[in-house]
Amino acid sequence: MKYEVFLSTDAERDVLDICSFLEDKVTPVRTDDLFDGLKNTLLSLEEFPERSHYTPEPEKIHVRDYREIHFRIYRIIYRIIGQNIYIHAVLDGETAKQLSSLFIVTHST
Repeated sequence: MKYEVFLSTDAERDVLDICSFLEDKVTPVRTDDLFDGLKNTLLSLEEFPERSHYTPEPEKIHVRDYREIHFRIYRIIYRIIGQNIYIHAVLDGETAKQLSSLFIVTHST
């Protein structure tokens, strides 16, 4: 069964921000490799998107709608709705830590 993958505006911006940041730090070839790897990881969700685990932050408050898959240090946060995959965010490790602590603080009361 094949799913269709959609990127939110935020997720598109995340990928572009990551690549823009890296353009100043590494060679264009490495930036292109990273972009291709992210793209392939996103498109791999067309087949078996249930293979990944639920994100740990919402699970702490018993929300089990969001899943994540990893590519290198990046977390790709998505939801499965019917035959569609909605990518909500592509986060690097540091941003993911900040999101995690914000989510726990915001929702712990």
